[in-house]
Amino acid sequence: MHSEVVELALKLIDLESVTGNEKTMSEYLENRLKQEGWQVVRQEVEPGRDNIYATRPGHEPKLVFNSHIDTVPPFFPAEIKDGVIRGRGACDTKSLIAAQLLAARTLIESGIEEIGLLYVVGEEVDHCGMIKANELNIDPQFLIVGEPTESKLVRRQKGIFKFRLESSGKAAHSGYPHTGVSAIDPLLDVLQDLKSAAWPSDVTLGETTLNIGVIGGGRAANVVPDKAFADVMIRVTTSQAEINAMVDKIINGRVPYSIVSYNDPCELTTLEGYETVVVSFNTDIPYLKFSGKALLWGAGSIQDAHTAREFIRVTDLEAAVGTYEQLARQCLGK
Repeated sequence: MHSEVVELALKLIDLESVTGNEKTMSEYLENRLKQEGWQVVRQEVEPGRDNIYATRPGHEPKLVFNSHIDTVPPFFPAEIKDGVIRGRGACDTKSLIAAQLLAARTLIESGIEEIGLLYVVGEEVDHCGMIKANELNIDPQFLIVGEPTESKLVRRQKGIFKFRLESSGKAAHSGYPHTGVSAIDPLLDVLQDLKSAAWPSDVTLGETTLNIGVIGGGRAANVVPDKAFADVMIRVTTSQAEINAMVDKIINGRVPYSIVSYNDPCELTTLEGYETVVVSFNTDIPYLKFSGKALLWGAGSIQDAHTAREFIRVTDLEAAVGTYEQLARQCLGK
């Protein structure tokens, strides 16, 4: 027999919800929360993609638990063995949602009902769910966000500057390359210059890093390529405006580019009695416009997320239920 939080985590992991296909998770959460007496708003972000926002009837939430219901590809189902849960979303962030749900239930049972739950789509790509959530006019005193932080409260996180390069040329027979224009050649030149740039650093956050995450183009080895693209993510340690200016100067009009998403490094709230950490990953937090304080905490390691080995330890997950409850109580003075 597994504990309740483990059973729930296994259930959520098995609900495939790669970004863009979050419908099964939204439906499950909506039905479960309604059965537990929550007042649920299902907010459409795009057709078939819905945020879930739940509150207690008659109560304005002073504290909101939050995470994202989408995962990176590829999906693979849950497996539990030797005290470890594996599967897509095991630590990022299906298991943490399970822990938050049970922590919230315990709080309610003890008479604390000024809490809400916000679970959004699209965090792994463009933060479209959290951006849309601003239309719900959520303004809690505290937002507790679940991401794998190795059970430490995060005091600072890096920002991001994500963009797409798209190059066009003229297709031709590769035996006569002078009759065409390669779209790949200028793209490669720009990417090399971006990789070679001296990006700024910060004493606390460390180095600004650049990742060429996706690259594609061309039609065949014997065809001069007429289309090419690349998706680039920069982890920002200073300001996105500074990075934007550097990117613009480096590219210098050689290849068109479009900005996908961006935000500055984020200062977060910590509490006494908890180990703290600075992280290089990004979250939805900068995209929710509210007047309260944000806390970032979760079991598991971000270094296991987005990988084929993604996992969370059962003991860490079970402890997370109590920690989420404790964090909420401390925030609310309960």
